[in-house]
Amino acid sequence: MKHLRLAILAAPLLLASAAFAQNQVATLRNTAPLGEQGEATQIPGVVNTDIRQVRNYPDQPPLIPHKTDNYQVDLNSNKCLSCHSRTAVEVSQAPMISVTHFMNREGQTLGAVSPRRYFCTQCHVVQTNARPLVENEFVDVDKVLDYVHSKQGGSD
Repeated sequence: MKHLRLAILAAPLLLASAAFAQNQVATLRNTAPLGEQGEATQIPGVVNTDIRQVRNYPDQPPLIPHKTDNYQVDLNSNKCLSCHSRTAVEVSQAPMISVTHFMNREGQTLGAVSPRRYFCTQCHVVQTNARPLVENEFVDVDKVLDYVHSKQGGSD
């Protein structure tokens, strides 16, 4: 009975907060009402600079700094390995895939890419020049450490 009263009292608050949030959330619909078909936005372009992006956190999979349109990555072929495999990096000058991709689940080193690391686009994605839907307030760990050191007077 106590939980029922609490639920009844909380219901108007939840409805009010949902209505408020609905007016604040950015959407892909732009300004089109739900009952109408809105104009489609342009598909953002892929960043194709071949310049490595800085990682935002430890163990973040690197972003792909080039287009991967029509790359075949399936059981029969992996186009990524034509440049990033151990034997191809000397010619392609692309970074070699991590040695962790040559380990199985038990941590044993394999002679070829582990089957669980074979499908590159499971973790690695291309970067686009899309406008973010929400403001990003992410702060890199180096900036946090600089801030902490400045507040401590530079002592360790």
